[in-house]
Amino acid sequence: MKVKESMERDVAILSVSGNMMGGPETNALHEKVKSLIADGVKKVVIDLGKMKWMNSSGLGVLMACWGSLSRIAGNIKLARATEKVKSLLIITQLLQFFDNYETVDRALASFETDEKSSS
Repeated sequence: MKVKESMERDVAILSVSGNMMGGPETNALHEKVKSLIADGVKKVVIDLGKMKWMNSSGLGVLMACWGSLSRIAGNIKLARATEKVKSLLIITQLLQFFDNYETVDRALASFETDEKSSS
C-alpha cells in the first residue's frame, strides 16, 4: 500500500493505492493523518480510487483516522471508493461515519458547502 499526499487550499488529499491489509504500511495512513493534525490540518480527503481491497485492519485504520480528526473538530471524507470497498463500508455500517463522494473534486467542494452551512 502506498500513500501520496497533496494539498488543495487547507485540505489534505491522501491518495491510497494497493491493499489495506494491516501491517506497517496500513498504519502509515494513520501516522500521516496524525502528522497533518500536528501541522494544523483539520480537513482530509482520502482518495480510495486505486485501492484494490481492505480487510478489518484497513477499516480499523480508517476509523482511527476518523477518531483522530474528530477529537480536534476536524473532518475526513472519502472519495472514489470502489464498489468492493463501498460494499464493505455498507456491510460494516461504517459509511455512517464517512461522507463518500464520486470524485475528489466533489469531496473538496463539500468542505466549502459545510463551511457555508455552518456560517
